[in-house]
Amino acid sequence: MLTDLQIKNYALIEQLNLRPHESLNIITGETGAGKSIMLGAIGLLMGNRADLRVLLNTEEKCVIEASFLVWSYNLQGLFDTLDLDYADRTTLRREISPSGKSRAFINDTPVTLDTLRQVAAFLLDIHSQHDNLLLGDHLYQMQLVDAYAANQALREAYQQTYRTYTHLKNEYRQRQQDFAHYQKEFDYNQFLLNELSQANLQADEQESLEQESRLLDSAEEVKLKLQEVLAFLSHAEGAVNDEMRGKVNALGQIADLSPAYASLRGRLESCLFELRDIANELEREEEKIEFNPERAEEVQNRLSMIYHFQQKHQAKDIAALLDIQAELAEKVSRVANFDEEIAALKAQLETTERVLLEQGEALSASRQAVAPLIAAEAKSLLADLGMPNATIEITCDRIEPSPEGLDVVNFLFSANKGIAPQEIGRVASGGEFSRLMLALKYIMAGRTAMPTIIFDEIDTGISGEIALKMGNMLKAMTHKHQVIAITHLHQIAAKGNHHYFVFKDDSGQRTISRMRQLNEEERIREIAQMISGAQPSESALLSARELLEMG
Repeated sequence: MLTDLQIKNYALIEQLNLRPHESLNIITGETGAGKSIMLGAIGLLMGNRADLRVLLNTEEKCVIEASFLVWSYNLQGLFDTLDLDYADRTTLRREISPSGKSRAFINDTPVTLDTLRQVAAFLLDIHSQHDNLLLGDHLYQMQLVDAYAANQALREAYQQTYRTYTHLKNEYRQRQQDFAHYQKEFDYNQFLLNELSQANLQADEQESLEQESRLLDSAEEVKLKLQEVLAFLSHAEGAVNDEMRGKVNALGQIADLSPAYASLRGRLESCLFELRDIANELEREEEKIEFNPERAEEVQNRLSMIYHFQQKHQAKDIAALLDIQAELAEKVSRVANFDEEIAALKAQLETTERVLLEQGEALSASRQAVAPLIAAEAKSLLADLGMPNATIEITCDRIEPSPEGLDVVNFLFSANKGIAPQEIGRVASGGEFSRLMLALKYIMAGRTAMPTIIFDEIDTGISGEIALKMGNMLKAMTHKHQVIAITHLHQIAAKGNHHYFVFKDDSGQRTISRMRQLNEEERIREIAQMISGAQPSESALLSARELLEMG
């Protein structure tokens, strides 16, 4: 249960400390004093979006902190799942800095807003007068039925399968579209692939062929030049050799006189050997050169084919052509394997669909089983709340698989005898909405382990004897829950075990919202003022005492 609530620097609240008790806590006060402002602050602990405009003092941070005793609510598993340290006294805190930065904490550990939201959902249930509109929403109606039936495990299993089913269905549809697209291009891609495959392109052949082509084109000129040099060396070889040999011998005769002469002799002899090597290599290279028109044509044809493919496929080199060939092979292969892939995907989809339908049927059966039970309990409670002729029916109509199941839940309602029930949103008035919502909250309170339930003017459109009965119902809920009720009705206020009063303080430079707990005499006067106005009569004071004595 909520043991302590502190609100600092929020809207009209400078500093507010609330320590609610077990059982029924009543909050009253004049309009605009700050009752709903307090709920706005609590909403930040529930993960609602922060707004800089809520800062009373724009130079200080806003802090909202709430502590709960949770030892009896089996929340250890939730904390483990969220990787949080569990404590029997759990504290939620939200801070908003003047710069607009928002931070959230659980037991002083920084957490994301989503984590704060998940934990707060197990600690607090807030019902405001605007939530009455939710009662006409089919999804909200379904959530009520599932909560009553304890369908959480069934629903989570179904939704997990539904996500898988949706993914497979989308993939199957996409594969069929891809197949149609690739099939349309299959023949052309096959033709292009055959062309490139038959060409048997090699990664480095273009450079080699281009070099060979240049040589073949210049073969005659190259051969003549080589022959010219070779002829010179051959013609002069005898005379040159004899002459140089004589000079080598001459230097040899004086080589022992100086190392320099010996070196010069060696170098000159090396030149003689080098000339012989050059002549031999020239002869070999000249023999290699052969003007071959057939080979030249063959090389040119091969290069022309390569250039043609490069232009056709807009490829800069053979490596790019080989990449294109691989892509074409994959596309052709993909079409060839598509039938098998689609068949396998279809089988997987059908299997998942069978599981989905089985889980959906189980979920539907559970909903259909509890629907009349909820309707019967609600009808009985509505009779206690002054609507003896009210009729409520809950239908579960079959639909195609959806994220919520195989059916849509619809609450049908009639407040009067002889009138067929219709959708709640079309026929219920404000007061009927309030009573119906309280009846459903009462039913759900008996089946959930929610520590604290807060009602913000659940009594809209209610008065008199019905208000007394509504107060009794709120008090009955405190057997399992801590209940905090913000009310403007004296009949409900008198049912509280503890009473808090919210008021505006104009004594300072700015208006501040404050709260204090009322003692017995203050409660009598506050309830009397709720009955007859700011200056309560003696009869109003007497009525207030009687209401409090009735409890």
